Amino acid sequence: MAFLGGMSRAARNGIIVKHGGTHEQLARIRTAVFDKTGTLTHGRPTLVEVRLAGGAGTRAGESELLALAAAAELHSSHVLAASVVESARNHALEISAPDDAVEHATDGVAASVRGHRVLVGKRELVETSAGAIGEEPLASGELAVYVGCNNVYAGALIMSDPLRGNVVPMLARLSGLDIRRTLMVTGDAQATAKHIAALAGMPEVLAGCRPEQKVTVVRSLEPRPVMMVGDGINDAPVLAVADVGVAMGARGSAAASESADVVIMVDDLSKVADAVRIGRDTVRIAVQSIWIGIGLSLVLMVLAAVGQVPAVVGALSRELVDRATSPNALRALKFNERAIGGQPAAPRAATALNMPESS
Repeated sequence: MAFLGGMSRAARNGIIVKHGGTHEQLARIRTAVFDKTGTLTHGRPTLVEVRLAGGAGTRAGESELLALAAAAELHSSHVLAASVVESARNHALEISAPDDAVEHATDGVAASVRGHRVLVGKRELVETSAGAIGEEPLASGELAVYVGCNNVYAGALIMSDPLRGNVVPMLARLSGLDIRRTLMVTGDAQATAKHIAALAGMPEVLAGCRPEQKVTVVRSLEPRPVMMVGDGINDAPVLAVADVGVAMGARGSAAASESADVVIMVDDLSKVADAVRIGRDTVRIAVQSIWIGIGLSLVLMVLAAVGQVPAVVGALSRELVDRATSPNALRALKFNERAIGGQPAAPRAATALNMPESS
């Protein structure tokens, strides 16, 4: 009853816990790992600048670069791809349908657009055809999407994806819940990842990690159990191998939500700490209820052994023990609790129904 109550309490707070046993793991979490884009950041990058190669260019040249990049990104599932396409549409640019587009997981996209061979994504991907490229200088909170055209480096799209405002207090709450180690594991460039980690106050960061590298890192981390928090389709494998996988399901991919043990149905990172808190409360109440039942049963057995409890009364007293422990177990529901964070639970539950299939 306590575990079912904990699952119900979590659901009222916009947190779906798929299995009762997950509460036990949440209660013992010692290491928390976070993805960056869409998890620690808002996951809605905005275009800051179109920077042509060589530092010189015209508005027409910038528009052409953005249009080519957006066309190549049409078939990508990455959150940055959606932002590039949206930026092109906001500039009223014509986006042509690409030919033979191929997505390179975590690295970018290669496609033929209007007769041009276009590569969009990480610097390493563009360098495979254009040769060595210098890293674009970035300001605070910025990241670069590199673009190559016909085996030549064409320029970069400078995007900004700031840190979520509640990351620092959320990490402080996790520390208060006896989580001893927090770190960021991301596929983004080292400079961008380090900047976001510094803003969050996160001492450990591993950047430039591919999905299989994330899996290796999470499997080797100590102390355990390890909780992994992510949102994208590339996070699905590492969410599956973590002791507890937590998916940001409000805007994240369906693959991440399917492979995770916990799905946060609202776009609120503070719910990660809420999930751990609810897990700890649930296990504590369950253990209390177990010991209450054991204690009452032992007292009754001693009384029965010395002839103070007739057989019929002893049988009925078993029901009394259950009735004594059940109300304590039901405390895990916390009937009078409003959704953590001060908002009523019902409106948030309604919002949770609008989970997209992919991003």
